[in-house]
Order: sequence, then structure tokens, then C-alpha cells
Amino acid sequence: MNNTKKITNICCIGAGYVGGPTMAVIAQKCTHIKVTVVDLNKQRIADWNDADLDRLPIYEPGLADVVAEARGRNLFFSTDVDQAIAEAQMIFISVNTPTKTYGVGKGMAADLKYIELCARQIAKVSKDDKIIVEKSTLPVRTAEALRTILTSTGNGVKFDILSSPEFLAEGTAVQDLMNPDRFLIGGEQTESGEVAVQALVDIYLNWVPRENIITTRVWSSELSKLTANAFLAQRVSSINAISALCEKTGADVDEISRAIGADSRIGAKFLKSSVGFGGSCFQKDILNLVYLCQHFNLPEVADYWEQVIKMNDYQKHRFAKNIIDSLFNTVSGKKIAFLGWAFKKDTNDTRESAAIYVADELLQDRAEIHIYDPKVSKEQIFADLCRCEEERRDNLFDEVAKETYCDFLKKQVVVHLDPYTAMQAAHAIAILTEWDEFKTYDWKKVYGDVLKPAFIFDGRNILDKKQLSDIGFEVECIGKR
Repeated sequence: MNNTKKITNICCIGAGYVGGPTMAVIAQKCTHIKVTVVDLNKQRIADWNDADLDRLPIYEPGLADVVAEARGRNLFFSTDVDQAIAEAQMIFISVNTPTKTYGVGKGMAADLKYIELCARQIAKVSKDDKIIVEKSTLPVRTAEALRTILTSTGNGVKFDILSSPEFLAEGTAVQDLMNPDRFLIGGEQTESGEVAVQALVDIYLNWVPRENIITTRVWSSELSKLTANAFLAQRVSSINAISALCEKTGADVDEISRAIGADSRIGAKFLKSSVGFGGSCFQKDILNLVYLCQHFNLPEVADYWEQVIKMNDYQKHRFAKNIIDSLFNTVSGKKIAFLGWAFKKDTNDTRESAAIYVADELLQDRAEIHIYDPKVSKEQIFADLCRCEEERRDNLFDEVAKETYCDFLKKQVVVHLDPYTAMQAAHAIAILTEWDEFKTYDWKKVYGDVLKPAFIFDGRNILDKKQLSDIGFEVECIGKR
């Protein structure tokens, strides 16, 4: 059997935060490969095809330049899923795998309905052999379920299934793709499985050194993604737990992070204390890991990882409570200015952003929230808050209650295009995202425009506390007195 397979046509199902940037970089680096990204969302595909690169559906530094170079040459965005599947030799599955909101595993297990739909569509359309690559974050042994669906058609098509999870950090996704710590590929230990693995290795070799490409068994690859995110989130929750102790004892959490990060056994990354982690992966993947541990009757392991989530929730609650306590035990009718809504800087992704949950808690005390974020739309902010209310009501979709709450939000929440307007006459300012521009504001001007005492709650520890205190602000930071 020929131990090599040259790939010249790739399809990616899913044009979201993973599929779009990943395929754009593959197309840029592999000009000999036609790359087609498909999605059923017509508006999303229209945005990817928009001549105005500022209208791309995803904001990532450097992404617009990559798309501009490859789009129309060998990178295409389409809603014609069947044609792209039929033509492709290799198909990446990069669709959403949200946490289940119903049934068995509700609130913890990954909802694989979109993965299953992809598999059924691939099985129905395919007329020749395909390599299927799991790019979405999936529970271990999902490849087994995929294989069962794909081979049940009986049409004689052979499918080799690989796992190649993404390890991208939003805000640096393009750089992470260009210069990865590693690309991971899991495949079956069969002759055809090894050929499939090598085909994907050969694609990555167009710009990645071979020593940065790790090959494993498929089950190890699937579980590695969940484990990596669990370990990273654990570090954030660990330093945030220490930040609470710092505030009680007078220690400085940044000094502690610097001291312990200098230990080569620990390292400095992911030791930045904050209002809490967010994003599409950390919480979802840890909950999935917890569910898997429970499923396989490992309750002690499940409890260990669940504590990471509990600590993150505690940090967000602690931040909101500190605002209320500092403002004389009530924020009812008070204007609180939020700087930042995205879960981190250099992205417009708001999934599980700490800002959502802090705002929700303050809104329960009838605060008036004024929000500025340089990349997040008003529509997205209101959608996030409505979804948060639905989650609190245990997903009992009472349309009357939902409509009433949306009316309440329109009265209590204002989204601004200008940060100074958002802060004008505010009782307090809360930093929820670490956007660099916040450090450059004219804080003397801001001080003159806000109510006194002038409170700043720096949830990201990005501002100069001494400088702001000298101006006259009352500054509250994470893990500092």
C-alpha cells in the first residue's frame, strides 16, 4: 500500500473562531491546496466574503491580512456544504460543541448534535475515500461514534478519522497558528491510519518544523485538549484564590506571581490574577472533563476539577460584591461604567466573559450599567445578558418573563461608542477587559467628570494604582490593598 497521500483539496465544516483562522493560515501557507470553508449561516459566510476586511465576523490581530492574501486564490467561503464535501480529500470538522442544556449530562456534558449532523452529511454525500479531522474540542472516544455513523451507510467509502485539536489563544490565534508550540495529530495505529496521519503531517510541514508536530493515538489526542485547558484554568483559579488571601493580609498578588513564576518548575504563564477567566473553552472543557470522570465512576477526580470552576465563579462574585460593598452597600440607581466586555483583549468573543456575570449580579441590585468595548457590538452585549437571565431561570423559557427582562435591560443598560461618555457622571468605573487603550486614557479628565468619591475597580490590574490615587481616585485592585 502506498504510504503517502497528497492532499490538494480540503473542506472545513464550520466558519467560526477555530475553522476560519485555521483554514486561512493553511491556505496562505499551502498555495497548492484548495481550501473551502463552509457554514450554513449565510450571514457569517457573507461577512467572510465581504470586500471590507473590517467586517470579518472574527476579530484577530493579523487575520485580515492573511484572508486578503489567500481569499479568491485558494481560500473560499461557501454555503454549498455538499459540493465542498464531495470534492474534498480531507474534511475538518470545526463546529460548535456547547455544554448540554437539557437531558442527561445537562450543564456538564458536551452537546455533540452538530458533530453527529456533520458525520451524517459527510456519509450521505461522499462517493470516494475521505480523511476526517476532528478540530472541534470533543470528549475522548468521540472518534468511535464518528466511525460508527460514517461506516453505517454501506456505500463502500472508507473513512480514516484523525484528531487534531486546536490550541489557540484568542487574541493571538494567528500567531499561534504561524508559530505553534505544537500541532497534535492522533490517529489509528493501522496502515491506513498511519497514511492519514502522514497526510496531515505533510500539510503542517509546509511551515511547521517536524519536531513541533506530535503524533499520538486518537484517544490520547482527544483527551489532551481537555487536559491542556483544565491545567491552564487551574493555574488561573489557583492564583485567584491567593489574590483573596492577599487582600486580607496586605500581600501583593503580582509580587507573588513574579516570585513563584521565576521558579523554572512553575513558570510565569497564566499566573495573572483577574476578575476571572472566560472564553469558549476553559469552563466548557472542564465541565466536560468533570462529566467524563463522573461517567467513569471517578468522583474524587471529578470533584477536584469541579473546584476550578467554583473558584472562578467565586472570583466574579467577589468582584461584584466588592463594588456593592464599596458603594455603601447598594448600587440601586447608580451608574457603573464598564470598560470592556470581551472575555480578553484583542478579540470580540464574549463567551463566558466575566463582564456578563458581574453585570448580571449588579443588575439584580438595580444598578445602571454603561458599557464601552472597542470591538463588541451592542447587539452582542444584550444577547449575552438575556442568555445569562435564561440560564439563571434554569432554561425555563418563559417568553413573558424573557420579554419583561429584555425591557428591563433596555432601561438599565446603555452601550456607548465613546469611553468618556460611558464614564461621565459615573458612581464607579470597572475594568473588565485588559484592552491596552484603557491605559492611555486622560484619567485626570475622567476624574473631573465622575461623581465623588471616585471609585475604580480594576479587575485586570492594568492601571497604575499610585498614579490614579494621586489624581484622587479610590482604586480597588485584585489581590492588592
